[in-house]
Amino acid sequence: MAILSSFAPLTILSIVLLVVGVIVTGAKARPRAFFVFGDSLVDSGNNNYLATTARADAPPYGIDYPPSHRPTGRFSNGYNIPDLISQRLGAESTLPYLSPELRGDKLLVGANFASAGIGILNDTGIQFVNVIRMYRQLEYFKEYQNRVSALIGASEATNLVKQALVLITVGGNDFVNNYFLVPNSARSRQYPLPQYVKYLISEYQKILQRLYDLGARRVLVTGTGPLGCVPSELAQRGRNGQCAPELQQAAALFNPQLEQMLLQLNRKIGSDVFIAANTGKAHNDFVTNPRQFGFVTSQVACCGQGPYNGLGLCTALSNLCSNRETYAFWDAFHPSEKANRLIVEEIMSGSKAYMNPMNLSTILALDANTGR
Repeated sequence: MAILSSFAPLTILSIVLLVVGVIVTGAKARPRAFFVFGDSLVDSGNNNYLATTARADAPPYGIDYPPSHRPTGRFSNGYNIPDLISQRLGAESTLPYLSPELRGDKLLVGANFASAGIGILNDTGIQFVNVIRMYRQLEYFKEYQNRVSALIGASEATNLVKQALVLITVGGNDFVNNYFLVPNSARSRQYPLPQYVKYLISEYQKILQRLYDLGARRVLVTGTGPLGCVPSELAQRGRNGQCAPELQQAAALFNPQLEQMLLQLNRKIGSDVFIAANTGKAHNDFVTNPRQFGFVTSQVACCGQGPYNGLGLCTALSNLCSNRETYAFWDAFHPSEKANRLIVEEIMSGSKAYMNPMNLSTILALDANTGR
C-alpha cells in the first residue's frame, strides 16, 4: 500500500477529525490533550533549555516554520510529526515541558516531554550529557499531572490524561548512538544484536507499563525508521549508495518485536491502549521510491556536508537545498517536513500494515462514539 493510497477522502476526513478530536466538558469544548515522549524525531524544543550539543536552535533549522521561519528546537525545516498530529486534532502544538510559556490554560493542551539524543536505555546518548532520559520524561509527566490538578482539580486532571492522545517515539538512538556508535561498543560486547534487541524490547515494555500506570489510555508507539538508509549512515557505513546492512538488520529485528510486544500488552490490559505505528514501513515507501512521492532524492540530505550531506551537523555554513519539498531528509538523520506529512497521513488513515490494530482516524471516531 502506498502512503497516499488513502488521499482521496482526506477532505471529508479533515472535517470529521475536527469533530472527533474534541472533548466536551460541560458547556466548554476543547481539543483532547496531547502528550509527546521520545527523542529528536519528536522533540519540539526541550533541549533549547539544556546544556547539550543535541540542539536545533540555530539556522537553518526552522527555515520553513511559520510564521517566523526561525529555529524552534525542532529537528526539521518546518513542522515535525507532533505538530502535524496536533493540527489533525484541531489543536495548537504542544509546548515543550521546559518552556516557561507552559502554564495556566496552556497546560490543558498537553505537553511535549521529548528530548533529542535519548533512547530506551539510560546509557544511550551519553555523549550528549544533559538530556531528558526516558525515566525523567515520565517523572515530568507525573509532575505535570500535579500542576494540572492544582489548576482544575484532581478529578478533572485524571480525566484529561485518560482522554488524551499520547505519542512515543524512541529506540533508534539505542542503535545509532549506542550499540553501533563506535566499533566494539560496550553494548555490542555485552550482547549479540538479536539479544540486544530482545533486551531493548523488555526495557521498553517497562516504560510503556509505567506510562499506562500514569493514566495513558491511547498511546501511539512508533517503530524505528530505515536506520541504515539515513544520509549519515550512507556517508559513514554505506557502500556505493546502498543502505548500511547492519543497521537495517537492527530495524528489521526491532520493529516486528515491538509490534508483538504492544499487542501482548493490550491483551494483558484487555483494551487497545497501545497502537503500533509502523512508521518504518511508511518511511521505507519513499526511501525506496522517492519520485513516486515527489522527491528528487531520498539519499542526500537537504542540509549538511560531505557525501550525501551526511557528515556533521546542519549549520549556517552547510550546503542547503533551495526546495525542501523535493528532499526526503532534512538533515543527516531527520525527515523533512514533507516526509513528516507523508508519515502522518499513514498514522491517520493507513491500513493495518501501517497501524495495528487501527489508525488514528478510527481511534478518534471510536472515542467520540464512546464519549472518551
